[in-house]
Amino acid sequence: MKTRLILREEVPSLGNIGDEVEVASGYARNHLIPMGLALPWSESSIERVANAKKESDEQRESLANEHAALAEKINNLQINFEEKVSEEGHLYGSVNEKRIAAALAEKGVDVGENQVRLGEPIRKPGEYEVAVHIHAELQAVLKVWVVGDVVETPEEVKAELAEMEASDAADRHPLADVPQGDAESSPAEATPDEEASAEASPVEAASEGESEESEQA
Repeated sequence: MKTRLILREEVPSLGNIGDEVEVASGYARNHLIPMGLALPWSESSIERVANAKKESDEQRESLANEHAALAEKINNLQINFEEKVSEEGHLYGSVNEKRIAAALAEKGVDVGENQVRLGEPIRKPGEYEVAVHIHAELQAVLKVWVVGDVVETPEEVKAELAEMEASDAADRHPLADVPQGDAESSPAEATPDEEASAEASPVEAASEGESEESEQA
């Protein structure tokens, strides 16, 4: 047995808000109506759902306008960070999502750090474009400037870096840079004893021949 309903919410398998549908009585009684997804069909239900749909559409449009305005505001912003950097050009700290969200808050833009899509923290001075997730597929692009204030590298840090480089150089084998194929194909040099033995071999062969002839005689 079928019963006629008015949908109060979107139900993928049935329809959208305000649609009139016919479903099995048990499905309506045990699921759709108790879950607030539909109302029994009547003139008053049609009017009630129509008013709710209009109010929902207005709220959705208002929220979409707010999101668009927020995205435009962020697109037109630029935030700056002045950071201490080493003589090698690396930040002693980093600029991460939390710091960017805090800087936006200071400019009256309220976003969570999880909305800042940085990927990885910024560790070098420069100009960056950082995505800020607003809603669904709506994203803004924030301009971020990181300006470096060079600070001399402490002597103990320099000494540690020099020690690491020296250790790496000492660990390298003298033939580490020689291609393996060349090392394998290169013939070994003969020793003086081996050369002398090679030169004496014809004489020894002749001597052995004479011994054999005297024995036969």
